[in-house]
Amino acid sequence: MPFSRLSEAFQKMEVTSSRIALTEILIELFKQTPSQLMDDVVYLIQGKLYPDFVGLELGVGEKLLLRAISLATGVGPQEVEKLYKQLGDVGKAAEDCEKRRRQATLFREPLTISRVYSTLEKVAKAFGEGSQDIKIRLLASLFNDAEPLEARYLARIVLGKLRLGVADYTVLDALAVAFGGTKEAREIVERAYNLSSDLGLVARTIAEQELEGVKGIGITVGRPVRPMLAERLKTPQEVLEKIGGEVAAEYKFDGERMQVHKKGDQVWVFSRRLENITDHYPDVTRIAGDGIKAEEVIVEGEGVAFNPDTGEFLPFQELMHRRRKYGIEKAMEEYPVSLYFFDLLYLDGVDYTQKPYSERRRKLTEIVEESERIHLAPMIRTESPDGLETFMMEAIERGCEGLVVKDPGSNYRAGAREWAWIKLKREYRTEMTDTVDLVIVGGFHGRGKRTGVYGAYLVAAYDKEADMFRTVCKVGTGFTDEDLKDFYEMMSRYETDHKHPRVDSKMEADKWFIPQVVIEVLAAEITLSPIHTAAWGSIRSGAGLALRFPRYTGRLRLDKSPEDATTVQELIEMYRRQTKSIVEEEAKEIR
Repeated sequence: MPFSRLSEAFQKMEVTSSRIALTEILIELFKQTPSQLMDDVVYLIQGKLYPDFVGLELGVGEKLLLRAISLATGVGPQEVEKLYKQLGDVGKAAEDCEKRRRQATLFREPLTISRVYSTLEKVAKAFGEGSQDIKIRLLASLFNDAEPLEARYLARIVLGKLRLGVADYTVLDALAVAFGGTKEAREIVERAYNLSSDLGLVARTIAEQELEGVKGIGITVGRPVRPMLAERLKTPQEVLEKIGGEVAAEYKFDGERMQVHKKGDQVWVFSRRLENITDHYPDVTRIAGDGIKAEEVIVEGEGVAFNPDTGEFLPFQELMHRRRKYGIEKAMEEYPVSLYFFDLLYLDGVDYTQKPYSERRRKLTEIVEESERIHLAPMIRTESPDGLETFMMEAIERGCEGLVVKDPGSNYRAGAREWAWIKLKREYRTEMTDTVDLVIVGGFHGRGKRTGVYGAYLVAAYDKEADMFRTVCKVGTGFTDEDLKDFYEMMSRYETDHKHPRVDSKMEADKWFIPQVVIEVLAAEITLSPIHTAAWGSIRSGAGLALRFPRYTGRLRLDKSPEDATTVQELIEMYRRQTKSIVEEEAKEIR
């Protein structure tokens, strides 16, 4: 299949702001793609070569890529770099260089998807002495045969700047329509994806084996399962009424969620975002390998930083020091981690996600041997609001965020956010004391001391039902001077020429971004807004929800994907509870 066909599809995707149109383009593309190429095509659509958990990247920077373009086209290195700076887009710079090519190609071989993918694989796997020269030669061989449009998207893929606005769930929708055609097909492909975390695997399987083959995709040790997520309520009474009957309550730690896989002597650690973070936590692999008594197993827990002198928990932000490429041994000494396991997903050939929480927890206690650094998350079973309140105060006193309350009879719904798990934090009636995690979607040029950087950012909540990001507020308070410089550099990687197809905004930003970066925000209260689009019309016609006096807490949520951010439904629930609490306080004052 020619790479030009994929490039043409990319061009159509790039100019559309409609999610429906994106899906239709993908359906057409998938129907034309040979089944043996489906995984390669899906990975390239995502701007990668493998699922995130593989952890193998191309390792090509801007300078190296520009050298490859210069070598292939004959356009001088300085001129290529100048063109890139003028256009601000490496893809358009590569396209322009192909158009003004000064190095004639007598025997140009048309690019195919197979050749592009296999060559980029060689680039990714080139390590050690002389690897940069190898990467340049390999990339130049592709650009040498690329047409201008192909060069545009090839360059963007290499730098991870494809800018297509295609989310995983959009791909799943397209696969279901292209090869299944029914609502049942969508549920089947989504479950396969949630258990495998490999969109390419799901795509190739459905193309080659149809739905029956996809039904056979299950849990595999070494391949992360998409985590189950919790909803949020504010009082123990609300939680008990929502779940009904007896509940199981666990500490909600302020750490990094970890999915630990063990097979024999080998241990892998995956983050909430399904990244392979094994190399960042050699101490975790060691203590988990010793403390989990099973041959093949997948367990979930929280890695919590602690003060080795006092045993006190340290805040989540301290764990980000562990995300180093170098100096891991020193980081382990300065920020040691204890493990608190809370769930069992797989054990010696048995899929435990299909079993109730009570059975998963019971089995977890049998296979985890607790020690100084490895524990089961403290848990109680109760039907009493007072019991939950007391247990939550205990958790908070120990440095936790609160509780996660679970339905003892519920299965583990991979990739789902459901009321079977409910986060419970402290209730404050007079102000919004709970933080929210919001996605940066736009920026506003700074003034005065902030000239030359963005002075404020437009942030949004995630609408899961529509797979959209809907704006909540502008936030400019809370950023230090260093933050502003760092964010300006970081956000340049996600700039886009138009509002992203998955962003719903009535406000016009100075610069739009691909929804990717999640930050923690605290505000005085949630209010109705005629401008912001989160929960538009849900509370009052012609109004959405916004945050009043928002500020950045200083916490960059590297552990969360944009789809893991605070949802619109969560904001609605928070607003309703906030309003109820205010009424109750006013009623008490009147009495």
